[in-house]
Amino acid sequence: MLIADGQVHIWKANTPERPWSPCFVPTHRAQPLSADELLAEMDGAGVQRALLIVPPWEGARNEFPLEAARAHPQRLALAGGLAIECPESKALIADWKKCPGMFGMRLTFHTPQRQAWLRDGTSDWLWPAAESAGIPLMVLVPGSLATIDGIAERYPALKLCVDHLGLKGGVKDQAAFTDLPALLALAKRPNIVVKAGALPCYSSEAYPYRGLHTYIERVFDAFGPNRIFWASDLTRLTSTYRQSIALFTEELSFLSTEDKQLIMGRAMCEWLGWRM
Repeated sequence: MLIADGQVHIWKANTPERPWSPCFVPTHRAQPLSADELLAEMDGAGVQRALLIVPPWEGARNEFPLEAARAHPQRLALAGGLAIECPESKALIADWKKCPGMFGMRLTFHTPQRQAWLRDGTSDWLWPAAESAGIPLMVLVPGSLATIDGIAERYPALKLCVDHLGLKGGVKDQAAFTDLPALLALAKRPNIVVKAGALPCYSSEAYPYRGLHTYIERVFDAFGPNRIFWASDLTRLTSTYRQSIALFTEELSFLSTEDKQLIMGRAMCEWLGWRM
């Protein structure tokens, strides 16, 4: 079975010459992670591929992960960041996918300021531009699922992935899943897929996180295996890498072998256009 991780971060140290964004405090492990260290972690867990995501504290710096994706094209790819609030970013869209190693874009709308960008017009230019350029977008949008529904309706050819099932951060168990009905309502939009990322972080239980199983099954029933992408978000995991994989490959009895093959990597690679 191909296992392709839908979200991992690598990053460099915070230095005066290359400072992190002052708007974000890292929530992951303190030490930076290199591409070689990531690949070693992947090898140990049996993960063949991973999609690199620029962490928020790195802003929209794509150079470091893009270099890694180019050095390991069969194992790493990048969904890059973009400073959508900057007018000069508009000129980058047309050639975005022509950049070797770049397979999509990942945007975060999880702070009050960035949530406002979904409503005040700041992001309005992006959706038609990405649709026209064929750029798959992964979006972190807790508390804004109804807005994403409207965007998906207006731009039906825009490929949208809702990260971490739209879950609320900083809470666990039932409190994390209060917006699940709004997520399930998005299944009616064929251009929306979901990323089941970092799920052990949303449980107060130990492996196999039985309290998560019913929630995952409801998402599966709504979206199906072609529209669910497993992801670890490795550097903030509260479980081991292998446990985050085994939750899907060993513990969910409602998944068939074919379902697991799709969710654990094949569906995401096909969605991104990352050839097998």
